[in-house]
Amino acid sequence: MLKLKANELINRLKERLGEERFEYKYNREKNELRLEHQTLKLGMTINVADILAKYEVRKEKAIEEVVYTIEQTFEAMELEKNEGIYDLSNVYPIIRSTSFPLQSKEGASFITTDHTAETRIFYALDLGNTYRLIDENMLEKLTVSANQIREAARFAVKKLPTNTKKDEVAGNIFYFLNENDGYDASRILNENFLKEMRGKIEGDMTISVPHQDVLIIGDIRNEVGYDVLAQMTMHFFTVGMVPITSLSFVYENGDLEPIFILAKNKLEKEQDKE
Repeated sequence: MLKLKANELINRLKERLGEERFEYKYNREKNELRLEHQTLKLGMTINVADILAKYEVRKEKAIEEVVYTIEQTFEAMELEKNEGIYDLSNVYPIIRSTSFPLQSKEGASFITTDHTAETRIFYALDLGNTYRLIDENMLEKLTVSANQIREAARFAVKKLPTNTKKDEVAGNIFYFLNENDGYDASRILNENFLKEMRGKIEGDMTISVPHQDVLIIGDIRNEVGYDVLAQMTMHFFTVGMVPITSLSFVYENGDLEPIFILAKNKLEKEQDKE
């Protein structure tokens, strides 16, 4: 089967989104497509290479996802004209990779909090079917401080549902949280939920946030479980619309420790015994 090319992808997007609302500008050198809304006079840029890579794995679903993201982004831009959205009750925390940009395209710094060596907490203004990351310029519209944003988000994440689906592989149990509300990975910040899950788990408790729309909790009872987990998180990391990290964490006494640290510590203990 022939691979989808950049110009073919752009034509597919034009067919799905129409050419009346948007102007399409393709930067061949950067392999980026800029869409500008004719009425709003605002735009967004998408990375063509990323979408083509996802198409190789997910086919038409990859096209559907990018079309949905574009439509929701521009719908959010229209909603922002409604001042009623600027309310602390609409603020939620978002988990991103530490490589994620710290500033908006306009150069305003996002409100963030350190989390782990692999992840960082950002904050979002919920707009219904999508959200906008909160930067310093938005604090004035919200009439709050950065710390008030952090406190509101910490409270809001505790109200999100925490239903999980359970699966067993080679004697290990895995729990999947996938509400598709944009905040699945954010549940890693719900300490009450994590403590509740710890009470169910017999082996090592692991937590994975490979991409924005899934959180995986593992009850790892044997060495095979770690191999399964590594393969699983890498798969999710590869196919996710907003990848975060393929590295999992061990949860113990309220702390998150990268699994490679745990493996190193176990190896050192075994060597000490010898």
